[in-house]
Amino acid sequence: MKKIRVGIVNYLNTAPLIYGIKNSAVSADIELVPDYPANLAKDLVDNKIDIGLVPVAVLPELPQWWLVGDYCIGCDGPVSSVCIFSDLPIENTRRILLDYQSRTSTELARVLVRDFWQLNVEFIDATGDDFQQQIKGDTAGLVIGDRSFAQRKTSKYSYDLGEAWKMHTGLPFVFAAWISNKPLDKDFISAFNSANKHGVENIADVLPGLNYNGSVNLGEYFSKYISYTLDDEKRRALRKFLNYFHKDVIV
Repeated sequence: MKKIRVGIVNYLNTAPLIYGIKNSAVSADIELVPDYPANLAKDLVDNKIDIGLVPVAVLPELPQWWLVGDYCIGCDGPVSSVCIFSDLPIENTRRILLDYQSRTSTELARVLVRDFWQLNVEFIDATGDDFQQQIKGDTAGLVIGDRSFAQRKTSKYSYDLGEAWKMHTGLPFVFAAWISNKPLDKDFISAFNSANKHGVENIADVLPGLNYNGSVNLGEYFSKYISYTLDDEKRRALRKFLNYFHKDVIV
């Protein structure tokens, strides 16, 4: 039987979900395809994967799509790992570099800068891993994922996009969700969802197997900042976010 191609992100915040998948029977039915979020979004559009933990901003580009299961990468307030960093207060910045690994976070940054902070700045799509070195003076930068923890030690100011969204809308936020570009077998979806559930409910077992530089308390990060359940409030938040760009999106 042909295996289902599953796109995964190897950021720390996805570790519980990946742990659950790898330690379940459903792993025998899938081929894991690792990459960073923006590339996985393109892979889903190009049908190089069947389902992926992809940035939700890609949804309007898909001719058809399905939200799979009850888990996501979200937050309900500060997320810690998606921030605009700067040497100056954000109101004094002139340019914001946008992390090339991101899709949802870059769109969220544009919305918040315009509607929450109400600033008129130049947005620059960053390229290459060295873009963080350009965050200085009146040039700020959006940095996502594990690299954001190190950036906290370099930049004087950080602005958490999860926290800003919560202040702006009163809602949680969904950065990435399991999205398929085709209908999947209901038994597979049930098993896949159970695997995610197992990982999220056994984070203490996930931690010992992770390689990281100790720049963050992972137990606190997973429990306090990342919210994995794709509940009704997060679906409402997802609709609101997508409706900034495409009206009447059904989630």
